[in-house]
Amino acid sequence: MNKGKILIADDEEILTSSLNKVLSSQGYSVIVCNRGDQFISMTEQTNPDMIMLDIYFGEHNGLRLLKQSRAQGIDIPTILMTAFAEISLAVEAMKEGAYDFIVKPFDLKHLSMIIEKTLEHGRLKNKVRLLEQEVAEQKPKHGIIYKSTVMKHLLTTAERLASGENTTVLLEGESGTGKELFARFLHQKSVRADKPFVTINCGAIPKDLAESEFFGYEKGAFTGASERMKQGKFELANGGTLLLDEVGELSQDMQVKLLRVLEEQRFYRLGGTKEIHVDVRIIAATNKNLQLEVENGRFREDLFYRLNVAVLRMMPLRERREDILLIANSFVQEFATKFVKKVNSIAPEAEQMLEAYHWKGNVRELRNVIERVVLLADGEVLMPEHFKFLQPAHVISKMQNGWTDSKFSLIVPSQGISMKEVLRDLILKTLSITNGNQVHASKVLGITRSKLRYRMEQLGIHPEQRGFKINA
Repeated sequence: MNKGKILIADDEEILTSSLNKVLSSQGYSVIVCNRGDQFISMTEQTNPDMIMLDIYFGEHNGLRLLKQSRAQGIDIPTILMTAFAEISLAVEAMKEGAYDFIVKPFDLKHLSMIIEKTLEHGRLKNKVRLLEQEVAEQKPKHGIIYKSTVMKHLLTTAERLASGENTTVLLEGESGTGKELFARFLHQKSVRADKPFVTINCGAIPKDLAESEFFGYEKGAFTGASERMKQGKFELANGGTLLLDEVGELSQDMQVKLLRVLEEQRFYRLGGTKEIHVDVRIIAATNKNLQLEVENGRFREDLFYRLNVAVLRMMPLRERREDILLIANSFVQEFATKFVKKVNSIAPEAEQMLEAYHWKGNVRELRNVIERVVLLADGEVLMPEHFKFLQPAHVISKMQNGWTDSKFSLIVPSQGISMKEVLRDLILKTLSITNGNQVHASKVLGITRSKLRYRMEQLGIHPEQRGFKINA
């Protein structure tokens, strides 16, 4: 078994011949270079796992050769061979990138140990390099799939906002609209892109642990903090970006503490006495109307204005329907690869179902639906029957959206029906389609919002009693 390829670069042929025999007998593949002017070309041609390089390489200086090879992009672990009196020079060479040095004459046991360490160092370095490449390839360069004009405008605005190094951005929108994806886009397009991007879900933290999650704690600060100090999210994000996801869920107490840190960029760890300064850009995200939360006394007005510097409103998927199929097909390819499936397309009839669906859960719901059907599908094409579990109540008819000129059809029972019952049923079905959104319902029905409200009061329709979210 080949334990590794070693290039020995020294003009002393007796020495290189001896080392060749010893190292070859130990299972190494050995290449010998006795001329300094051939060192770099031989290194490039043979691509060894490590190099043993003499500091005085005939007429050539080993240190200069090392610098030259590094300048040409050759990054191979190198051991410098030196006489006892040249140790200071060898130390200097290590500063230039050499891994270690060994003094002549060699102790073979010591030499074997250094070679093993150097090769292991090289293997670890290559592994890290490969992992970094893999992460870079998997990391979304953009990650946001769209073709709609509204999304193009939103991304253009986001890119402009990203140029403000410290500008706080508030992302508003329903759950599943991609607020975290936009936050990452803002980070990647900013001067902080090579610094940390840290997310904290304000709605998922127990109230009594919120302060320690944000600011960290010192050993012994509370029961359970006896083992070691812990850095909080602000410290971890220092120099980079901190996303405060679902910021509207913060308690009043934490809102006060957060405001102070945002204004001063400094804080104390829980149980600590040393003030910690940080440089963090804040991006906040919420699916609530923070202005309404302020008016109702659930969110501090001063914190709201501190966060509401620049606002991006994420569009729900149902309001950018031209993006649905593009996103769906992207998910089909993703999950077909993940589950090793033959699925490669969606049938036209199934595409119509996806375009007509209400998508209350937005892109997240679409992703979950595609994952489910791809996992269960056997063929190459996703058919309408694969999507039959989608609730009809959430499917918006093509006629209502003006997509076709289909005629409306009403079946009158033989016993007759009152106009009041027809209107009541029509309004209830429309509210069901729009998930209680009265603005959208009035547009579907072709009447004003005030006229719709009047009819609802007249017919005794109370959305909250029917489980609709009141969204006027």
